[in-house]
Amino acid sequence: MPTKDFHRPDPEELLRRVELQEEQSARGRLKLFLGYAPRVGKSVRMFDEGFRRRKRGQDVVIASVQKQGAEHIANFVSELEAVPMLGTSIDVEAVIRRAPQVCLVDELARDNPAGSRNPHRWQDVEELIAAGIGVISALNLQHIASQQDRIEEITGKRAATSVPEEFIRKADEIVIVDVPAEDVAPDRNNLGRQQLNDLRELALLLAAQVVEDQLQRYMDAHGILQSWGTQERVLVCMTPRSSAKLMLESGARTAARFHGQLLSVYVKQDELSRPAQETLELNLDLAQKLGSEVHVIEGSDPIQAIIDFARVHRVTQLFIGHTMQPFWKIWAANPVDRLIAAADGMDVRIFPHGQRA
Repeated sequence: MPTKDFHRPDPEELLRRVELQEEQSARGRLKLFLGYAPRVGKSVRMFDEGFRRRKRGQDVVIASVQKQGAEHIANFVSELEAVPMLGTSIDVEAVIRRAPQVCLVDELARDNPAGSRNPHRWQDVEELIAAGIGVISALNLQHIASQQDRIEEITGKRAATSVPEEFIRKADEIVIVDVPAEDVAPDRNNLGRQQLNDLRELALLLAAQVVEDQLQRYMDAHGILQSWGTQERVLVCMTPRSSAKLMLESGARTAARFHGQLLSVYVKQDELSRPAQETLELNLDLAQKLGSEVHVIEGSDPIQAIIDFARVHRVTQLFIGHTMQPFWKIWAANPVDRLIAAADGMDVRIFPHGQRA
């Protein structure tokens, strides 16, 4: 007797997978060497990799090289072909015409002169990758835009140029040039031991996020549905009829302990009473104060809406409150059991009435 395949993807899902796989196969791969502090040897690692690939028979060229510290990479550079630059800019057209397997791009965060093909060097790299050329590049943590506020707190300095974190997180591979803080001479970058340790921790966390994005792209391309990842993501489910204070405070501690992310979600309801609206506003305000990313979503089935949201955001822990029970009775006969069953791959923590976090 023939059996029905209940897990067969719909045509739109199949098309999305095919398009994603085609996009990934056509583009070049991006590998980044990330230094958590200046002068830890990221450019040396990058050119050494290019040199070793050339020895293995790959077609490798240099697209850009910095002059500062050139003595440390002179041996590698002399053994590799270089595509002449346009002043201080990469000659993108020339590299594409040359069509190497891999090109080396130093000083990724550099801005191009006015009138150049692209305002920023990282945009040149995007073009090279789109043309099917692999790129190996290097940059320091201080040049990642989203990290600059925190780095300024640690070092008292702010870099003049930057690269968007979105670009970094699209990398196919990221390598932390993980020189122990005690091995970095203080007079090379004027940073103390604790400052270096703090910067190193930020770099390692960013690398973990890049690895998680790589994992998610692979899972998307192969139709693998899972909500786990390399980073803890705590989702607090809020309603207007319950206090979310304990859940939010506990979620914030959990996220901080594991260097994870705190999210809060509220499934929108119509015709709230004034007390319910006031409670909801207090909950949302507290969530923001605790550093949570707050989302208000809609859905005719609130449980399914929350589960769908959690999967899209790769949530690892769900926090729900017992005081939500009166509201949840409209969802299903046994809503808590239903949510737990649907939250496959996620940990669900229930906060009974009166429980201390």
